[in-house]
Amino acid sequence: MSGHSKWSTIKHKKGKTDAQRGKIFSKFSREIMVAAKEGGGDESMNARLRLIVQKAKAGNMPNDNIKRAIQKGTGGGSEANLDAITFEAYAPDGVALLIDSLTDNRNRTITNIKIILNKAGANMAEKGAVSYMFEKKGIFIFPAGASEEKVMEAALDGGAQDVVTNSDGSIEVICLLAEFDSVRSSLESAKLKYESAEIIQDAETKISLESEESARKILALVDKLEDDDDVQAVYGNFDISESILNGLEN
Repeated sequence: MSGHSKWSTIKHKKGKTDAQRGKIFSKFSREIMVAAKEGGGDESMNARLRLIVQKAKAGNMPNDNIKRAIQKGTGGGSEANLDAITFEAYAPDGVALLIDSLTDNRNRTITNIKIILNKAGANMAEKGAVSYMFEKKGIFIFPAGASEEKVMEAALDGGAQDVVTNSDGSIEVICLLAEFDSVRSSLESAKLKYESAEIIQDAETKISLESEESARKILALVDKLEDDDDVQAVYGNFDISESILNGLEN
């Protein structure tokens, strides 16, 4: 998806598609297994695990599924032997993409991603050709109705970089990766309940997609990539105006 601008709006419009895939729990499980394998199964001692478990719960993943994934990760079984690989690509309209994957078969994943990209008029890029445009950041999303004043005060106290209120009333708090834990602590200390929290790849310079056709093509490509079993997330340096986003629903 695009960077922090209108992040929640775009993700919300894609949410109906994501919910229908039936694959999201499998993707959560993979992330949980890898996090548990690398940092242990205690959420209080493993920040990465704590974050993905929170994300999985927000996505309505059953607690039993979460527990099983943690057990698989800490048990050292073959199911936890997954490699994290980030692919870089160029899409139409000059859009750059980062594609995060977890895979037990690198060749299969590369082949599948290349096929998806080629069909969309996109192509794989050399390592480093795209990634330099992006920076890891944290984002916290609050639902419409949350107190903008309280969120902003707590977020800035914690070292947040920006606070954005979208037209739908949702609020986004953006911070540098190094400030993620301090911002989260500040928000939670203020008794502010966020809807989701995650680490994203944000491109400071973005390409504005000026037509519904361009937006549809890029979002369709992102959907296809995210629909692959091995792909966990896709990030792009594109931006879509809310007027075009609204038109996509019509």
